[in-house]
Amino acid sequence: MKFNRNDNLRLILRTLLAERDDAAQWPIPSDLREQQLMMRALLNMRPPMPVSQRFLAAQDAELQLQQEDKGVVELAGKGLLLWQGDITRLKVDAIVNAANSQMLGCFVPLHGCIDNAIHSAAGVQLRLACNELMRAQGHEEPTGTAAITPGFNLPARWVLHTVGPIVQGGHALRSQEAELASCYRSCLTLADSRGLHSIAFCCISTGVFGFPQQRAAEIAVGTVRAVLPALQHIDTVVLNVFKDDDKAIYERLLQPEACDDKK
Repeated sequence: MKFNRNDNLRLILRTLLAERDDAAQWPIPSDLREQQLMMRALLNMRPPMPVSQRFLAAQDAELQLQQEDKGVVELAGKGLLLWQGDITRLKVDAIVNAANSQMLGCFVPLHGCIDNAIHSAAGVQLRLACNELMRAQGHEEPTGTAAITPGFNLPARWVLHTVGPIVQGGHALRSQEAELASCYRSCLTLADSRGLHSIAFCCISTGVFGFPQQRAAEIAVGTVRAVLPALQHIDTVVLNVFKDDDKAIYERLLQPEACDDKK
């Protein structure tokens, strides 16, 4: 039978809606984009519970199509690079997720945080994998450490999860600066221990966690530059930004280092 994207999306949505007592009568939109937004919202709210192979096959097919629609990005060059864009498009060995201490992803439907974006692009498998990690360790993830899971439907093979410090009032304490540096150091060390060669960092803690952007960038660049020469395998570190002001900050810190997409 020929694959039909609309039918596949409807299967996904019917399955997700049937799991919720409050959503059984919610209408499924006819527009493709609205269906995709509904799928993302329902996936965001879904707890880490078992899922059928039929659903996984349907979900993976749709997420791979969404990845094709966005386009996968490979970066040219090695060393410390800067790239602006959606981190879920990057084809690297690992991307870094700015997680919270529960490590299960963002449950707020369609939220704009990096945690939500990464879990939405990876699929339900990522939350299930994180849940297994959390159940095994038996406590919340400490600030400044790192954990690793597969990337599932992401172009990146792995996701490194790290919990950054939460800053109140716009000024970071020295202890919080040390915790942020530990996030970068822990991710690099863990990735290198797995034999990975490339890693992409988001701007850890600068979103809803409130870490001042300029100081966070200084810590990121300084820590990576200090750690990178001692690593055995990692030869490419991408500092990923989304906002123009973050890009401007990193450009000042990194010049003349830069990177280009492979054509």
